[in-house]
Amino acid sequence: MSRDRPVIIILPFVLLCVYVLSAVTPGPPEEQALRAARHAAHPLRTTEPDGDLGDLRPLGRMVGDAKVVGLGEATHSSHQFFTLKHRVLRYLVAHKGFRTFALETSWSTGLRLDRYVRTGKGDPRRIMRTEFQDTYAWWNTREYLALVEWMRAYDVRHTKDQVRFMGDDFAYAGPELYESVLGYARRYRPELLPRLTGLYRGLRPATAAGTYMKAYLTRPLTERRAMAARTRSALSLLERQPAGAAPATASRAWAVQNARAISQTAQGYAFDFDDPAGVRASMRYRDHLMADNVAWWQKQTGLKVLLSAHDNHVAYRSSDPRYPRMQGSFLRQRLGTGYVSVGTTFGHGSFNATGPDNATHVYTLSAPAKNTTEHFLDRVSHRDYLIDLRATAAPARTWLDRARPTRSIGTAYPEPAERIAPARSYDLLIHLHHITPAHLLATPR
Repeated sequence: MSRDRPVIIILPFVLLCVYVLSAVTPGPPEEQALRAARHAAHPLRTTEPDGDLGDLRPLGRMVGDAKVVGLGEATHSSHQFFTLKHRVLRYLVAHKGFRTFALETSWSTGLRLDRYVRTGKGDPRRIMRTEFQDTYAWWNTREYLALVEWMRAYDVRHTKDQVRFMGDDFAYAGPELYESVLGYARRYRPELLPRLTGLYRGLRPATAAGTYMKAYLTRPLTERRAMAARTRSALSLLERQPAGAAPATASRAWAVQNARAISQTAQGYAFDFDDPAGVRASMRYRDHLMADNVAWWQKQTGLKVLLSAHDNHVAYRSSDPRYPRMQGSFLRQRLGTGYVSVGTTFGHGSFNATGPDNATHVYTLSAPAKNTTEHFLDRVSHRDYLIDLRATAAPARTWLDRARPTRSIGTAYPEPAERIAPARSYDLLIHLHHITPAHLLATPR
């Protein structure tokens, strides 16, 4: 009995200590991270572009004085990702002075749409139908048509302060580019016209954009490389010319850039795609040139740019061994903190993509698996929200700084989840709880 008394006396004290410690001791690391993420998250009212934009004020503070904001998408064909970009564009135009929407499409396509939004020339449906083909067919949607039409309506009301449209990619060099370069030479440098005409002979597209892109890759590699060499010679010829006086200076700048876009297309197709090293080199080249085009546009026009692309392309780090370095990394190198990267994720829902049978299908994904980035983000209290990954408390940032399986869906499906560390890849993150397919105006083929 004497040995039992101390236990009886001490037991209530031990139980009290256990209770107190359990009340103040942090929970498991993931629970700590979730609490920190909930504290840092800013709820979004909607992803639709109409209505009050007040819930995007935190985004404005996070963007700060950036000249270029890259806004990604975790799938290439979901309604909410496309309308979110439209909504963010409206906010940045109204409150942060942004005046350009840049899309992952060809430079010449961007020029055609830019002319429409500024002047009203052309039919946007027809432009989108003829330009958004092959790899770009996923942009031919009701959502992007609404965005383009809003830009046109804005420019009608603001003739002295218009918004503009640009394409930063290379896969199609439309005839307008050749007309621009040769027209400049004809007016300001007639002595160059015969040489440029000879270098461009047979290169100007004579078919629809989709047919042109498919046919290019059927040419032998030696022929594609010879075409690339000719376009580089034309570009070099223009670059060596003195700027001259205005208005020739401005005309020269655009002519050189359009010649550069022609050369980018030819060079982009001149890699050996049967060699894995050639594929990696081509992907690095593509992201580099897209960053160069955006940086050139921003510097030439002086306009702030909202850049729309896949999550991978706006990111700082590559999560796919086929992509050595991403556009976001090149833009950070060029612009420093003048570039801000915004990644996106989703909990569950649907998207359009090409299946193994080469046909377009709607795919639906259920709730994310455990130990994935989306499983963590979907447990944060808000349905849709924005979070500044640079400013989150240590538990959340530490959790998001580790690479985990994360959905990164392009134009084809199925694709394996990639291992992505959001806090290393983006400055900001927008998580959507549920997504639905984009409304295609034509079925991609």
